[in-house]
Amino acid sequence: MAVVLVIATIACFTGAFYFFYKKRIIEDTPTSKIRSAAQGYAEFSGHGELMEGQPITAPLTRTICTWYKYKIEEYHRSGKNSQWVTIDQGNSDELFLLLDDTGQCVIDPEGAYVTPARKDCWYGHRSRPDRGPSYDRSWFSFGSRRYRYSEERMHPGESLYAIGLYKTVGGANSQFNINEDVRDMLGEWKKDTEYLMTRFDKNRDGQIDMEEWQAVREEAYQAVMARHADVQNMPPVNILSDTHDGRRPFLLSAVPQSILVRRFNNYSSVLIILFLVSGAIASWMIGLRLASG
Repeated sequence: MAVVLVIATIACFTGAFYFFYKKRIIEDTPTSKIRSAAQGYAEFSGHGELMEGQPITAPLTRTICTWYKYKIEEYHRSGKNSQWVTIDQGNSDELFLLLDDTGQCVIDPEGAYVTPARKDCWYGHRSRPDRGPSYDRSWFSFGSRRYRYSEERMHPGESLYAIGLYKTVGGANSQFNINEDVRDMLGEWKKDTEYLMTRFDKNRDGQIDMEEWQAVREEAYQAVMARHADVQNMPPVNILSDTHDGRRPFLLSAVPQSILVRRFNNYSSVLIILFLVSGAIASWMIGLRLASG
């Protein structure tokens, strides 16, 4: 029991720091306008919209949205024990737009900590729901609660707060790392031995010698430069995405910034209290054990 409490104490402290840090990041990062934002870690406030083309549709309710996350659970009972077991889950990684009064930015939500404004939870008797939550009435669903469905969503037109890695792709001012791009292209070509041999093994001896490898590098360089020219000729596109840096979280929220800060502060405060309580109990139990030993 003492070991469990020690683990819980550590988990509570870690969670408290996690939410407190997110709160401070939000408070300390100034909100930028899309048109004038500097490249790098940036914060925006506006509203979400769909991009042109096929709309994003939530899989359980079939609702058009900008982002979704869903889970399907099955009720398992064994003797006196029962539990809900997850049998399917997933979330959207499709691109959508953030708009403010100065411009628009493409959101790549992969890796984001998302706080949606809407969450539905309902029950049914099939592994995939045949109706949405609006049909889930106690008289209708009685005896049909083998499966539990939950779905979170953000919708077009909703307020959207976002903080992450901001960069502009395309346009004459695009910046490239030529050596890195050439190295990446060579790495891709090396995976296709048949292509390399057919294209560059001039003497047909079954291997790429130094002279032939120089030709490979030259062609890769020319291909990279052509790709860079295409990018520079594209209209510039603003993108907000994951920072891949734990010190700079990628956050998306349909909840206003002030409420999000308050939530994180509350989470952190509750976890600190649990940390102190569980730590005190764990210390007391360890002290009893040492005294009795």
